[in-house]
Amino acid sequence: MHHSDQNDYHRLPASEKQVMYARSLSGRSGMALPENVEQDRRALSAWIDKAKVAPPKSKFSNYPSSKQVAFAERIARMKRRSVPQECFKDRVLMSRWIDSNL
Repeated sequence: MHHSDQNDYHRLPASEKQVMYARSLSGRSGMALPENVEQDRRALSAWIDKAKVAPPKSKFSNYPSSKQVAFAERIARMKRRSVPQECFKDRVLMSRWIDSNL
């Protein structure tokens, strides 16, 4: 086993398949891949999760998922507040509302 002087022994490089998928997502989404992200599987996986977008074939493509809506409504009940209406039409707004109310 080779030990390096850097404290990044826990980092695994991204797989070739993961890198190819990320490049494909980058091309479709217009989001640039972060520099050197191929060297960190966990970082690339996080970027892929952010870049994944449903195909823009419908006016509902940008809407939050049913799981996201259910989670937000559960938070709203616990906090005794309502989810703003605009969040039901925009997955990014819904995500921000959830993050700010956890």
